[in-house]
Amino acid sequence: MLEVNGLRVSYGGIQAVRGITFHVNEGEMVALIGANGAGKTSTLRALARLLDPAGGSVRYRGKELLALPPHRLVGEGIALVPEGRGVFPRMTALENLRMGAYARNDKAAIETDLEQVLAHFPRLKERAQQVAGTLSGGEQQMLAIGRALMSRPKLMLLDEPSMGLAPIMVQKIFEVIRAVASEGMTILLVEQNAKLALEVSQRGYVMESGEITVTDESTRLLADPKVRAAYLGE
Repeated sequence: MLEVNGLRVSYGGIQAVRGITFHVNEGEMVALIGANGAGKTSTLRALARLLDPAGGSVRYRGKELLALPPHRLVGEGIALVPEGRGVFPRMTALENLRMGAYARNDKAAIETDLEQVLAHFPRLKERAQQVAGTLSGGEQQMLAIGRALMSRPKLMLLDEPSMGLAPIMVQKIFEVIRAVASEGMTILLVEQNAKLALEVSQRGYVMESGEITVTDESTRLLADPKVRAAYLGE
């Protein structure tokens, strides 16, 4: 579904992403792991067209993405759940969710999807009329994922969904991510919690200093002594 070849991202004279190549198959969850500053978020931002890459190619279902403006990606079936959640703080939780369907015209299906998202996140149903800026960090993360789901994506880019959350909230967030993946959603997951990311994904790529240094099935990466020592604290 997604083919990335030789992607490079630079900030001034600093190369954050150094010509990486990877792919994501349809219906697959793939984890991109690595330490802070490895280039993971820069990669996702480039894929979402929020950054102009210095070079490379990104093909989604055979179509070159780098030629498209960012707003066109939603119509193509791509949704980004950004690092830091990016909710609209002065709008209610319900209004935020409806914003996810802004580009859609199928009103009946929107209502059906809204009920499904609220079923995934019962806490959002309880907080539907609460202003998003007053929600807890975990609730805002639920809202960011729910808003992305409202666009009916075929490919979801998830950036650090566990960041800054209490363990119990991380568990709930990842239960939903597993459920969404089991329904056939294709997911590219960037996550600093390497153990958690590899436990929920089929394959993984390890990034170091802007380069992909290791790739394998997630179960094998979990058992790899070098990966365990570097990223699993063992």
